[in-house]
Amino acid sequence: MAKTSDQTKEACVYEQWMNLQQQELSELNQAIALNANGCTTNAELSQLIDKILSHFQDYTQKRTLMAQIDVSPYFAPTWCTSLERSVLWIGGCRPSSYVRLIYALCGEEIESHLSEFLRGVRIGNLGEISGIQISMVDELQRKTIREERKLSERIASLQEDVLDHPLASIAVKSSGGGGGSVEEALDEHGRAMAEILKEADELRMDTLREIIRILAPQQAVDFLAAGKKLRLCMQDWGRKRDLDHGQGFQISSSASKMFVSMCKDRRLTARFNCAGVL
Repeated sequence: MAKTSDQTKEACVYEQWMNLQQQELSELNQAIALNANGCTTNAELSQLIDKILSHFQDYTQKRTLMAQIDVSPYFAPTWCTSLERSVLWIGGCRPSSYVRLIYALCGEEIESHLSEFLRGVRIGNLGEISGIQISMVDELQRKTIREERKLSERIASLQEDVLDHPLASIAVKSSGGGGGSVEEALDEHGRAMAEILKEADELRMDTLREIIRILAPQQAVDFLAAGKKLRLCMQDWGRKRDLDHGQGFQISSSASKMFVSMCKDRRLTARFNCAGVL
């Protein structure tokens, strides 16, 4: 059997993750409809929310394991569209964008139902966010931005350092490829990048958990559904734009089947554990 490349494995895990987003969006929309008719409880909504957070945690853990082997693709992933790559921050979205989504959704609900809002009529879960919740969200936004800046500064320093030393001196002195010195320097650079990616994923996870803690279950379901819809739309819009510019984008289904088949191997299952993203 031909050896599957690390990037093919990473692309397949991402493809499975995006398929899971579509599945979870359907579950969230169903929960929203049931809640609107009074056919679901807060406990049931919380159970769905916990399952979604658990899936996200599993996905970030897989990324951490795979990034230890080959981290560079996560900073310029070929499995994403050009549009998606243009908005990436350390291998994903900015955690502060979760908070901005809350602001956008609250304003949208109030604006679209302004007359009802002025009459005191219920206008929707996020449109009724309380002053205390807004204060907590504001504080979370400030805290998250501070942490983002720290990570951005670290990745900038890492990029500068690897070019200044030792790669620059190796390139100047070397008449060939640089041999083991280059590999050692790049391996060290990769380990540092993988650690920053791990911390960025942890910040994304922590920010999301904190938002869920602030919001009521009905609000959290609305928030998660909007976030997943936005994520899927970005992928669709990116694919259309790539096709418009003559850049076909498709993850090979044969590559996907190959990776799923490989995951049946006990050693790979222990390492990459595909179950959480299928």
